[in-house]
Amino acid sequence: MKRVYNFSAGPSMLPTEVLETAASQMLDYGSSGQSVMEMSHRSKVYETIIGDAEKTLREIMDIPSNYKVLFLQGGATMQFSQVPLNLMGESGEADYIVTGEFAKRASKEAAKFGKVNIVASSEDKTFSYIPKWDKSTFNPKAKYFHITSNNTIFGTRFTKWPETGDVTLVADMSSDILSRVIDVKKFGLIYAGAQKNMGSAGVTVVIIREDLIGRAGANVPVLLDYKTQADNDSLYNTPSTYSIYMCGLVFDWIKKLGGVAEMEKRNNAKAKILYDFLDKSKMFKNPVVPKDRSMMNVTFVASTEELNEKFIKEAVAAGFVNLKGHRSVGGMRASIYNAMPREGVEALVKFMQDFEKAN
Repeated sequence: MKRVYNFSAGPSMLPTEVLETAASQMLDYGSSGQSVMEMSHRSKVYETIIGDAEKTLREIMDIPSNYKVLFLQGGATMQFSQVPLNLMGESGEADYIVTGEFAKRASKEAAKFGKVNIVASSEDKTFSYIPKWDKSTFNPKAKYFHITSNNTIFGTRFTKWPETGDVTLVADMSSDILSRVIDVKKFGLIYAGAQKNMGSAGVTVVIIREDLIGRAGANVPVLLDYKTQADNDSLYNTPSTYSIYMCGLVFDWIKKLGGVAEMEKRNNAKAKILYDFLDKSKMFKNPVVPKDRSMMNVTFVASTEELNEKFIKEAVAAGFVNLKGHRSVGGMRASIYNAMPREGVEALVKFMQDFEKAN
């Protein structure tokens, strides 16, 4: 069996070791005589699965004890609504930095529930950089300050965090969680869809400081109130049981490799290989301001649209799939998340070198 190198922005490739473990346990998990897909979320064996997943995530991210870890449904997109519904409070005001399509969507969704102040935006140059922010434009009445730490579509990332003082910093980390070491204490709330760096699609992790729980208004639906799931250890209703199990396997894999610090080291090395080639290439170029380049999503274009199309077609034939850029941007995008091995990036660069010589 030959596996391709999958550069999809998500759902992304998973570690081979994780897939092999899941395959070996498909019919019988831990001598329970059943698959994780089949077992009750109320069973003791499943409570151990979700409990161990949370324990390992806390360990590899160094999550403080005064933060809750929630395994929710609805994707990061649901959090665009759930965050303001829980945190805006009576003042109904929040600050947002808009650095890409998903950050823009998040701000628009929040505007349905209160006043949104756009502190800074990079839309003027097609989100090709992280904008500078001026503290004088921060809203002192804001209940939270929202950023998107890594921009999947446009290939940018924050390399430093805004200092928001007493205002709660909230981050959508869907496309770079577990890829680099972060200080959780700098954030009041972190959320991330699992399907890029944590596991299979279907679960969203929310890491929330306990003092922020219980602020939802009486009209907020029960499943959109963080307190509901926090009080029930993410088991108020049936969660995405198998997706949480897969996350647990990925967390174990990261821990075994040496933790998030080791992942960051590997990711920086992989990204450097690709960016170094792009910076020297006469055919391909990366449109992002170098200091703001993402280590997870590397965007690039060839010198003509015809070459873009030819490259994508020949790449698929050579075993490099899902390199086509997002429809709003075009060109190509190589998503090199945690599970992408260094060999995959090296093979891609070799293919790009050969393509450039031939064309």
